[in-house]
Amino acid sequence: MTEYFEVPSPFCGIGTDDLTIHVDDLLVKVTHNGCAVNTPLFEQPITDISPRVDGKPVDLETAVAKAAALLHDTKLPVIGGCATDVNGMRGLLALADRCGAVVDNMNFVGARNNFLALQDSGWMNTTLAEVKNRCDVLLVVGTDLEAFAPRFFERYLWTDAMFLDDSQQRQVIYLGKAPSGNASTSPNGKTAQVFECAINDLPDVLAVLRALIKKQPVRAESVAGLAITDLQAIAEQLKAARYSVVTWAAGALAYRQAELSVQMLSEMIKDLNQNTRCSGLPLAGKEGDQTANQVCGWTTGYPTRTGFSRGYPEYDPFLNDAKELLANGEADALVWVHAFNAEATPPKTDVPTIVVGRSGMCFTHEPDVFIPVGTPGIDHAGHAYRMDNVVAIRLKKLRDSGLPSTAEVLNAIERAL
Repeated sequence: MTEYFEVPSPFCGIGTDDLTIHVDDLLVKVTHNGCAVNTPLFEQPITDISPRVDGKPVDLETAVAKAAALLHDTKLPVIGGCATDVNGMRGLLALADRCGAVVDNMNFVGARNNFLALQDSGWMNTTLAEVKNRCDVLLVVGTDLEAFAPRFFERYLWTDAMFLDDSQQRQVIYLGKAPSGNASTSPNGKTAQVFECAINDLPDVLAVLRALIKKQPVRAESVAGLAITDLQAIAEQLKAARYSVVTWAAGALAYRQAELSVQMLSEMIKDLNQNTRCSGLPLAGKEGDQTANQVCGWTTGYPTRTGFSRGYPEYDPFLNDAKELLANGEADALVWVHAFNAEATPPKTDVPTIVVGRSGMCFTHEPDVFIPVGTPGIDHAGHAYRMDNVVAIRLKKLRDSGLPSTAEVLNAIERAL
């Protein structure tokens, strides 16, 4: 048995880097600082190490050759999932460029709400370090923050800060969705303010909140079941704060044109900065989505949902939807890449399917090719971006599983083509 300290996690998105891990041969056990997100993903067992073609075990060379043969004459293959580390994403894009594929991260439907707002009018966002050291008022909009990142409050709010005299006096406000636990309660017992409303009513609530911040007249007494006086109190707290932070999870805004809500929040943050300091903090970073968009961004100039069928990258956040391309028969092959979670299996489809995924995946319909790969941060070293996009976490190798990395497999398929 080997014990590792200060282990970084590629799974939670917030840059957790203080885990204690015990490794006994291939078994991994989180013994300290685990959470509901990190612990299950670190401890997923290895159940298969041999590639399969048509459900039969083969060697890696045979599986790579079969994958290349399936992609050789395709017109519009799709590469989905895109859950891997930096080098894995580099290999994925090289393969997409070689075979003219569409690249679509599995979390892009939610991330699109952020990208559309960013591309239209820009935003003012912050980093996790700034949250830790400066934030005195945190407004959580439309999401259960402690379910998304169970250790967020422990790591970034209820801890020592460089520019606050007493970090336990920070104020937390939930708007739209209540927290599922008590992580937002400070160690001295100060609880969060919670103002619940239906998620679909958030556009109206945010419009009123921004109007109140701008001192615009609001004649109603309530909106979506929330008293205007309560929203006025939130507005006053944001205006009085020295450094407030507004956070949201774009994927949790599950209603049509949710990008307008993100834009409303972004514009509200700009309004607040006329007299004080306020920044946004989009929640992301799980299943490699930030890594995928970062690498795709500095490689092609675009986030994922980028196609290479014309011989150069073309970005379209609507037309390059892998799910739609498969459903309407435009795509003629699927490459599913997911090195983080054995439960994240590809969508059911009738086109030839190649899965480059974490060992242990169980399929209702066996893919034409399945190549199990190592998990970054467990089976091999690597890099992954955390949610604020400013830090590439250096992932450690914890065990010798004999599994290849995603980059090695995708590069081999690309060379075989």
